[in-house]
Amino acid sequence: MKRPWLLPLLALAAFGVSYAATRRWHAVADRPQPPPGMVWVAGGTFTMGTDSERAWPDERPSHRVRVDGFYIDATEVTNAEFKEFVAATRYVTTAEKAPALDEIMRQVPPGTPPPPREMLVPGSLVFRAPTGRVDLSDVSQWWRWTPGADWRHPEGPGSTIDGKDDHPVVHVSWDDAVAFTRWAGKRLPTEAEWECAARGGLDRTYYTWGDEPPTRSSPRANTWQGDFPSKNVAHDGFHTTAPVRSFPPNGFGLFDMAGNVWEWCVDYYDPEIYRRRAGRVVDDPTGPDRPVDPAAPRRVQRGGSFLCSDDYCLRYRPSARQGGAPDTGMSHVGFRCALSGPKR
Repeated sequence: MKRPWLLPLLALAAFGVSYAATRRWHAVADRPQPPPGMVWVAGGTFTMGTDSERAWPDERPSHRVRVDGFYIDATEVTNAEFKEFVAATRYVTTAEKAPALDEIMRQVPPGTPPPPREMLVPGSLVFRAPTGRVDLSDVSQWWRWTPGADWRHPEGPGSTIDGKDDHPVVHVSWDDAVAFTRWAGKRLPTEAEWECAARGGLDRTYYTWGDEPPTRSSPRANTWQGDFPSKNVAHDGFHTTAPVRSFPPNGFGLFDMAGNVWEWCVDYYDPEIYRRRAGRVVDDPTGPDRPVDPAAPRRVQRGGSFLCSDDYCLRYRPSARQGGAPDTGMSHVGFRCALSGPKR
């Protein structure tokens, strides 16, 4: 039996399938192709910060922020990548230079006595676990100025990064990170871009992966387990840095947006800036134009590190933030690069 109405119906259905497939292809084709090692983040509007009572004051209040699309490194910059940069440019990091006395004295309150001359040598701050419980308000109990500590010698003289090419580079100051990004043709992410990327498409969640806390069987990130700062039982398998990609990526395919090492952002740090943004949508913010304290400028650090403990700082959450002196590197501070998206 002939069905003359069937042929146009089939043709229409075929056109519909073809049209839907074409639309899907264009959606993929329109998505910018990331440079090697980077991930495209489409941007949009998200909730920055948090209203959680467990958060630090500088994380509150939450507020809506819109960012343009951008690229960001899938991982933290590694020792191998930084080694290539140094070989190409002969760059000398901040930690490899002797600090200038006049620079130090400009950053301390008037009347502060100068440091001993023997301290004015190349070096950096290294974490040293105390032997027992200490006053958690005194960070000098676990941070030591260590002559000879730098990105090649993360624990000081005698230590090495041999066999750690895939670990994040540490002991890099903000100035060092900016120098690398310029050589690579990239830049540091803004604080807003960093949090947008860290959330991986999840809005208002407590962690980069959701709201469920990490467990011994599913640590989720390289952080501190045990009594901080004296005993790290390392259920996650690492006492210090971990090779990048050691833990599952977030929803955007980004690794170590929680823990491992703190990451520099381009913004000046302002602990009060969220209060001034409350009640409105902020468009692609880049932080304050100048440091809050010109005598002691600080730049934003994000993501927490292998030293972040649930019973001390809990700063490996996507909303957590802190400020660091731009001329100071430490054994738990690194960075990753970003790149602006194509103009539309």
